[in-house]
Order: sequence, then C-alpha cells, then structure tokens
Amino acid sequence: MRRIIKIASVLFAGALVLAACSSSEDTSNGGSEAEIKVGLAYDSGGRGDGTFNDAAAAGVDRAVAEYGVDVNEVEASDADGTPERAERLRLLAADGYNPVIAVGFAYSDALAEVAPEFPDTTFGIVDSVVDAPNVASLIFAAEQGSFLVGTIAATASKSGKVGFIGGMEIDLIKAFQAGYEQGARAVNPDIEIQVAYMGPAGDNSAWNAPDRAKIATEGMIDSGVDIVYAAAGGSGLGMHQAIAGAGGSAAGYWGIGVDSDEYVLPARAEFKDNIITSMLKRVDVSVFEVIKSVVDGAPLSGIQNFDLGRDGVGYSSSNPAVATLAGVADEYAEKIISGEIVVSSTLN
Repeated sequence: MRRIIKIASVLFAGALVLAACSSSEDTSNGGSEAEIKVGLAYDSGGRGDGTFNDAAAAGVDRAVAEYGVDVNEVEASDADGTPERAERLRLLAADGYNPVIAVGFAYSDALAEVAPEFPDTTFGIVDSVVDAPNVASLIFAAEQGSFLVGTIAATASKSGKVGFIGGMEIDLIKAFQAGYEQGARAVNPDIEIQVAYMGPAGDNSAWNAPDRAKIATEGMIDSGVDIVYAAAGGSGLGMHQAIAGAGGSAAGYWGIGVDSDEYVLPARAEFKDNIITSMLKRVDVSVFEVIKSVVDGAPLSGIQNFDLGRDGVGYSSSNPAVATLAGVADEYAEKIISGEIVVSSTLN
C-alpha cells in the first residue's frame, strides 16, 4: 500500500501525525497490515517530477509489488531547510517506519542529526554520504552513465554542437557534465559543448525552473546546438519544451533525459518522440535494495556505490532511434567496466 502526503511545511507535523493515526486502519496483502513500513521522503518536486524523484518512486513501487510493504511518501518544498527536513525524517522514524529513505543530498544535515536518535531504524540517503552505523549512503557513478550518453550525443549530432542543462551548480551535477563532456569528446575531440546552470549552489528553485531551462535551451538551439542533455530535475521539462518548439526530432533536434527513462514516463509523453535516450541513474535499484535488505533482516549500511558494474547507471534504449547509436556506447561501457577507461567526476 502506498500513501502520498503533500503538505505545507508549517502544517507538516500535525498532518503527518493525523495521517499516521488514520493509516492504522489501512490494510494490504489481503487485509493484514504490512510487516515492513517504508518511509520515503522526497526532495522538492516529489513523485511526478519526471526524473529523480520518479526514479525513487519506481523503486518503492517495486517493493510494494514484490513484498507488499506499507509506504508513506512525504514531500519537501523548495523553501525547506534542515529543521523542516529533520522533523520530516524524525516523525517517520518515530511512527515506526523502517527503513526511512531520504531522496536527495539536501537531507544530509537533517539525517546526520536524526539517525543517532533512532539507532534501531535503518535510514537510506540518495546522493550523499552520512557517517552513521544505521545509514546506507547511496551514491552513483553519474559520470559513467553521462559518458555513455555523451558518446550518443556526439555520434548523433549533425552540427558538431551539443548542450548541457544543469540544475543547481554543485559538484554533484558537475559530475554529470564532466562525464558527458568526456564521452562526447571521446567520439569527436572537436565537438562544441555549451553549458547552462539554472541556479547557484543553495538555490533549490534551480530544480523546478522549466522557464529558465527553456530559455537557455532556445539560446543553444539558436547557436546551432542540435542535441541537449538535461540533469536538472523538474527544470528539464523546459529543455523538452524548447526542443519541441524547434521542431523536435523531425527537424533534427533531440533531448537526452536523466535519472529515469523519460521516453516511457507519462510526465514526458508529449515529448517522447524527441527523447533519443536518457542517462539512467538507478535510484530505483538503490531504494529497492535498501528495502529488500530490511525485509531480509540484513540492513544495508555504509557507502553503497552504484556504478556501471553494479547496474547503478547506464542509458535507456526504449526509443528505437537509439539502436543505431548503441554500439558505440556499449563499446565504451565495456571499457569503463574493465577499467580501461576511467571517467573523471570533475571538470578539466
């Protein structure tokens, strides 16, 4: 069973307590309450963002289908700081949710504060490392997956110009950019790569600014860019809108999605024909593994690195148009897994 709660931060505590009380009457698996109660704390945008949060949602949906776990989903707002995020995690843990999974690095300080208060609760955090014995830190080799879509972009580009739209300008997203640039230049050393970020470090609105991303992408297209990769959360919608406005794939313009396979997501359905591939950051795999570990009685903890070798990153092949480009990406993937190529997570 899955419940989603979207509430203002000032009402969060009372609303979650009421929801928890009323949920005692909910049942799953034919009428008995699920043995495992999973608390999932989304970052801003929540389920339905089309990328990062939806990838986490896919992992918990799989756990519901396979194990019948009971799930309580809560969502952050752009304005939330550490106190609001900490209270969100604290209330979930106090209510018996175990594991409690925080989606996004913005929960780092909050989880570092809350985890020691609940030593018997397993916590997970996506995209950050929190040093506590009951925390599984779920990190991803995003630079490796981004390298692969960079090879696809460079192979598909007719103009020799590609673009990158980043969300918040932080090291986490710069790793996506770094991998993308390395992959593109591995195929075409002379390729031109244009870059735009939607906000500086600390600006949470950078993840939900499709208007800014649309304007930035339009500028890239006007200068000759024909393929754009967005690692920008909900802002990525603006990239898709700009590509569609330029005529989309029929006119030779393609978008590359991120985190989830955006080609198959309902939230991106109107743009699917323009999405040549997506860099898969398998947040779904990591979230499912944390839940599975608790179900199995052997909770994960410490740093869990999801790279190409662990099926933690990759690229999607749902759009048939990528089939002719996949060979190049697959060759490089083998070299990365074998260690022949080491992809840097930092910009040169």
